[in-house]
Amino acid sequence: MSGVTYVTKDTLEQMKAELNDLRTRGRAEIAKAIAEAREKGDLRENAEYDAAKEAQGIHEAKIAQLEGAVATARILDTKDIDTSKVSVLSTVTITNLKTKKAVTYQLVSENEADLKAGKISVASPIGKELLGKKVGDVADVKAPTGLLQFRVEQITV
Repeated sequence: MSGVTYVTKDTLEQMKAELNDLRTRGRAEIAKAIAEAREKGDLRENAEYDAAKEAQGIHEAKIAQLEGAVATARILDTKDIDTSKVSVLSTVTITNLKTKKAVTYQLVSENEADLKAGKISVASPIGKELLGKKVGDVADVKAPTGLLQFRVEQITV
């Protein structure tokens, strides 16, 4: 993960808690699985051992990714958000110009994105196009189905 990751204070705390859990409990569980597999004999023909070592590699990669995210995280406070234009943590109401359907999203970091909760990533196609737009501006989003156009109706925190 490169660049700065903008997150809320709560999300940063969740990331740190997950990282701590992966470093402690997660590593201990994998070490136990490797030890149990090692006790079962010849390591050259031990599928359990191979699987445990592979799980260890995946686990360590996840730790490294999360460490990078925490190291580059910058906390944003909603009181510092400029509502004259769309930015990270803005809540924006947009209207699809073709269907005339309005939806409201909060633009968040990739780590916080949850479409069911109405949170989209600033790195998503819609998020990228909305950044910097003002009320009344139209965002042109390239989608597999063609060009989608959204008009910014409202920007809040």
